[in-house]
Amino acid sequence: MVGEAVMKRIVINGPTGAIGMALIEKCIKEKIEVLAICRRGSTRMGNIPKSKYIKVIECNLSEIINLKYEGGFEVFYHLAWEGTTGEARNDVYLQNKNVQYTLDAVHLANRLGCHTFIGAGSQAEYGRFEGKLESTTPTFPENGYGMAKLCAGQMSKVLCKQLGIKNIWVRILSVYGPYDNMNTMIMSTIDNLLNGLKPVFTKGEQMWDYLYSGDAAEALYLIGIRGKNGKVYCLGSGKARPLYEYINKIRDSVNPNLTIGLGEIPYNENQIMHLWADIEDLKLDVGFFPTVNFSNGIKKTIKTLMN
Repeated sequence: MVGEAVMKRIVINGPTGAIGMALIEKCIKEKIEVLAICRRGSTRMGNIPKSKYIKVIECNLSEIINLKYEGGFEVFYHLAWEGTTGEARNDVYLQNKNVQYTLDAVHLANRLGCHTFIGAGSQAEYGRFEGKLESTTPTFPENGYGMAKLCAGQMSKVLCKQLGIKNIWVRILSVYGPYDNMNTMIMSTIDNLLNGLKPVFTKGEQMWDYLYSGDAAEALYLIGIRGKNGKVYCLGSGKARPLYEYINKIRDSVNPNLTIGLGEIPYNENQIMHLWADIEDLKLDVGFFPTVNFSNGIKKTIKTLMN
């Protein structure tokens, strides 16, 4: 395909989450060598598959600026971020450090010879918006995490231009799958149901867009070889449905006879009621089309948790 970049050796900074692990599995399948940079002492490093294509090194985000390693890589995926949940999302000093760490990662990508830097942004960059999210949707982040993600994306674009590196920023919506954080709604719901506990929720009227991690990895892989320089992509399934439908499907996949507590807790003050990605640019630019429906994705996720 015209415009495809070479991608035989890549770097994944922050590979142990749902997306990073799925991307590693994709790279093994495609026989792409991966340098996986993990936080020192990460308890999840052991989940990374043993393969001749994977090299794991330990390095904290604060140490990225001084990391020395042999070059010869083409694409750098920056997935690592500190303070993604709870009160840490509004720790403004920590979130400000994440902007610095992103710029440090751009410099590392340059030292390693990469021609492309791909950063993981977030739907939090938009704040609350009623409608499909796309690259041109106005950004009004409401927490420190979203503000820092927005700043990191914009400043990494400037630095990449100065260094002559292709820059692509991917605003990720709700991705689920094996190896995801156990504090997410989907993972905690599965865990509760498997352990005989009743999970409780709001009424679940929020219109939500969920994407399976394997599909997210496929999108990132395609962006690595076909993504356009300077582009911001929104990553989701491109479809939205009420949250209670997802919750019911999770329950049914574990055991349809179990009880769930829909409507037993109130919406929070800043509840986002609409989260839906417009993926037309991804379809046109890189040829990405999600292939795993929610029911099948949940079954794959449950199977991993039970093993």
